[in-house]
Amino acid sequence: MRTLRFLHLKLHVFYMFDRKRNGVIEFGEFVRSLSIFHPHTPEHEKSSFMFKLYDLDGTGFIQRHELKKMVGALLSETDLGLSEESIEAIVEQTMVEVDTNKDGKIDEEEWKELVAKNPSILKNMTLPYLKEVTLAFPSFVLDSEVDD
Repeated sequence: MRTLRFLHLKLHVFYMFDRKRNGVIEFGEFVRSLSIFHPHTPEHEKSSFMFKLYDLDGTGFIQRHELKKMVGALLSETDLGLSEESIEAIVEQTMVEVDTNKDGKIDEEEWKELVAKNPSILKNMTLPYLKEVTLAFPSFVLDSEVDD
């Protein structure tokens, strides 16, 4: 069940890494994609990558359902046990604070403002932090299935 919960997110990350769109992440694509997690990569590049990660539908906006899916996926790996109502409240508060033009979605400029006000958002965009996350939440990585 956990694998299915993250399938859409995993496929989205795969798609972001597979720049040639040939269904394979070649070594060069892998290295280029991982470079975003280097500690010296400029914050605006990390911010843009993270925006695209949250923009699951590729519309150029983070819509409410995408935010909810990402928040739910991230929180499901914790021991918080938040209810659906609590997750909805987090999403609602985020939309109220971030969607400054009140069009019901988060555009890249609004995202940049959020990151500028909360630089800790990008802390998970470094290799040392990814190692910590992998150790803390191994099921996200270990539930992956690879077809030969």
